[in-house]
Amino acid sequence: MEEQFVLRVPPSVAERIERLLNENASSSEDASLDLSFSEDGRSGTFAIGDDHFPASLLDLPCVVESYKTYDDTVLIKAADIGQMIMVREPGDPAPDSTEYRHGLTPPMRDARKRRFRREPDLNPELVRRVEKDLLNIMAGGTTENADVGVAEQQDDRDENPHHTNAKPASAPAPKPDVMETETNVGEPERSDSDDSDHSID
Repeated sequence: MEEQFVLRVPPSVAERIERLLNENASSSEDASLDLSFSEDGRSGTFAIGDDHFPASLLDLPCVVESYKTYDDTVLIKAADIGQMIMVREPGDPAPDSTEYRHGLTPPMRDARKRRFRREPDLNPELVRRVEKDLLNIMAGGTTENADVGVAEQQDDRDENPHHTNAKPASAPAPKPDVMETETNVGEPERSDSDDSDHSID
C-alpha cells in the first residue's frame, strides 16, 4: 500500500499547479514546489515559485480510498487516505483543531456532527479504576473494587447445592386404561328367526 494524502489549495494556486503539470517545468515560472512542516508536524508552509502559503495537516472525518488504473477498465486500490494538507491564503485564519469537520464531498459536510454518534460522557476516574482492575485481572490478581455481596452469594450457592430453586421432577402421569373390546368367540350370532316360537299348540 502506498502512503497518500489530499492536497487542498486555493483556486489561484490550483490553476498554477495545473499549468505547471501540463506545461514544460523548465519553461514555467512556477517550476519549484516545496512543502515543509514545523516541529509539531501539523503546521507548515507550501511554496510554489516565489510565493509561500501557510498549510495545516488535518485529519479527515473518515477514511477515503484511492484507486489507480492502467487500462481505464480495471481499478486497483492504492491507499487509504485519512489526512489532508490544507493550504490557505496568507490572511486566512488557521483551523481551530487538528480534526477537519467536513468530508471531501458536499454530502459529507459537517459529518462529525450529522453522521457520527456522540461520544459518551464518562468519568475519567471511573475509566482509570476499571482499567487498573482489568490489568490486575490479566496479571492473575484480583480486583480491588469487586462487589463483595455478589461474590458471597455465589459462594453460598456453591456450598449448598441442594438449596436451589430447581423444581423436583414430576412423576410421569399414568396412562389411561384402555378398555379392550370383548368379543363373543364361542356364541354364534343369533338371528330374528331363532327368537320366534316355532312350537305348535
